[in-house]
Amino acid sequence: MTAEPDRSPGRMRASDADREAVVEQLREAAAEGRIDLDELDERVGAALTAKTYGELAPLTADLGPVVVDSGEPLTLRGGMHSVSRTGRWKVPPRIVAYGGMGGVLLDFTQTECRLREIEVEVDAQMAGVVFVVPEGWGADTDALDPGMGGFKDKTSGGRLPGTPLLRLSGTCGMGGVVIRHSSGRERRKQRKELPR
Repeated sequence: MTAEPDRSPGRMRASDADREAVVEQLREAAAEGRIDLDELDERVGAALTAKTYGELAPLTADLGPVVVDSGEPLTLRGGMHSVSRTGRWKVPPRIVAYGGMGGVLLDFTQTECRLREIEVEVDAQMAGVVFVVPEGWGADTDALDPGMGGFKDKTSGGRLPGTPLLRLSGTCGMGGVVIRHSSGRERRKQRKELPR
């Protein structure tokens, strides 16, 4: 009988993009005066040689979330027809989504998001709101009222270090709220749309 491999998030191998995200957060912390230049050099060196998420996590654990001026939120209203935000788009720190009768789809898979947290106010209403997120993104739904439609998390695994957190509040209404990864069909469509 063979032992199952340890698939806990901390033991997963980190990618170059994961290491770069941590380095960027460290640089921002140094620019804000939260760490000095010696600490920056030491932590950046450790980030660039990190092999797993477990090695990356402690490098930014004491820095807390990055605070960004929230400004005006991105507001999407489903109305009679569906509304979607897909492809490459800039993710703001605050989003408001009203499902209406047509529904709202927010696809984050092709975005370049450097935010630590994204505040999302949801009123799913009749048709609901769907979030499509990359692997490793997390969602905090403690402030989300399940309503009649409820909340469904169809993602795999937990949140990985350096990835954004969707902080959802509001109500799931009758249509419900779903968070999931891209389907096979969506991934094939995205590959076809990539410039050659």
